[in-house]
Amino acid sequence: MTSFFAPVQGADVNYVFNLDNSAIAPDGYSRPGVLVNGVFPGTLIQANKDDTLHIAVNNALTNPTMRRSTSIHWHGLFQVRTASEDGPAMVNQCPIAPGHSYTYDIPLNGQSGTFWYHSHLSSHALVVYDPQDPHASLYDVDDASTVITLADWYHLAAPGIGKLYLAGGDEPVPDSGLINGAGRYVGGPNAQRARVNVIAGKRYRFRVVNISAYAAFRFSIENHPLTIIEVDGINHVPHTVDGFDVYVGQRYSVVVNCNKPVRNYWIRGPMTLQHSSDNDNLDTKNVYAVLHYQGAPNAEPTTKADDGVDELLEEYELAALENPGAPGGNTRADRAIDLNFSLDVENGHTLWKINGISYKSPDLPTLLNIIASGYSNESDFVPTEHTYVLNQNDVVELTIHGSSHGHIHPFHLHGHAFDVVQSMGGPPNYINPPRRDVVGVGGSTVIIRFRADNPGPWFLHCHIDWHLEAGLAVVFAEAPDAQRSGPKSQVIKQSWLDLCPIYKALPPDQQ
Repeated sequence: MTSFFAPVQGADVNYVFNLDNSAIAPDGYSRPGVLVNGVFPGTLIQANKDDTLHIAVNNALTNPTMRRSTSIHWHGLFQVRTASEDGPAMVNQCPIAPGHSYTYDIPLNGQSGTFWYHSHLSSHALVVYDPQDPHASLYDVDDASTVITLADWYHLAAPGIGKLYLAGGDEPVPDSGLINGAGRYVGGPNAQRARVNVIAGKRYRFRVVNISAYAAFRFSIENHPLTIIEVDGINHVPHTVDGFDVYVGQRYSVVVNCNKPVRNYWIRGPMTLQHSSDNDNLDTKNVYAVLHYQGAPNAEPTTKADDGVDELLEEYELAALENPGAPGGNTRADRAIDLNFSLDVENGHTLWKINGISYKSPDLPTLLNIIASGYSNESDFVPTEHTYVLNQNDVVELTIHGSSHGHIHPFHLHGHAFDVVQSMGGPPNYINPPRRDVVGVGGSTVIIRFRADNPGPWFLHCHIDWHLEAGLAVVFAEAPDAQRSGPKSQVIKQSWLDLCPIYKALPPDQQ
């Protein structure tokens, strides 16, 4: 067993997450939630790029209408040699049982940018700062006050409404949309909107994160252009727009020059649900916060709460700032995989499939089977695990297309950022494409490329929670031999091994 290692430089950054079922009312409707440290959004994580995170998760969940075992994914972190800390249950770990604890140990290895954490619980941003940020001259303020989260909010617990969807129904529609944990629903109280405070003449780096289960948002700020400088943790060539669509799991850093007259302005995030709402509580357009200039009245803006955007971002217009170009250029990839997804309802069960297979979690984590049982070939995994084995350092090209059924599916790859060599509706570009870890797919073929240089089992899945629950996922078992031994072998802790027997001993209603 490999002992835990520490980076050469950087600090140890410690957080404690106490998970419980506190009551919360972000839109004025009180309900028990699954919260981190009793708040929503959860605790903001901040660190520098050479630090090591140590996050102790104490599971005190007791509500029988919600999941009581849990794990946490640290979305966008590459987890070099620490796939055990990535979080997806039964891919990278067994869940943390109620009444038990687990500490995630994550060396950041020089990675910086805007990330987030989530499970079937409260979420929030995870910001890793770079003291040598190449965009540092473009902004004056970048701190906890400039993080902006976008979320959909449900008044009913996820397991119950999820069962209706998996039994052949439509995706559950949220009751409200939230910006920084505040929103309103139709017929509810006029809950106070979130306020982002600024000072005239300063330039702000706003880190915009979609932490939803389902909804996309169209983000803009009244009368303020947005200069995009970072996408999903990757620096990009500055590109100025009036607004952009942000799908579940995506993140954008934008520079906003607060050089307008001193007053209040609308921060706007109308929601896109991708099918007709069947929830009378929801007004998809009533998703606002307030950009408050110092010296302005302590009130909402007096202008009309519009949500129009003149110049909307087209993803293919983005270009990675550092080391641009897809791996392998436009030459033939070492491994080319076509992924065709489709929706079926079979015997009263909703099933999303990729290449005819609906993903189902194995009984033991994929990583454990690779490390302890020697799984090395695709035939070692049962078909419903839908696991592809990748050779180390291969250039991998994924062509993702299929029957979208009116949805834009935000596909997220763990363990990597990828180059989007063909965006939805965009031209092929192998020279300087955008680079990110969540890409929208719907209505047209999307092509992404990455190099298999990070041994581990990595999930690729639709980040709409309901679609993932219905099987819209595959797993890439990257370089199994290199996971077990050598310079990139996995760090395995005894506390990680202990998770499975504890979880397996639980009664079904606590799993």
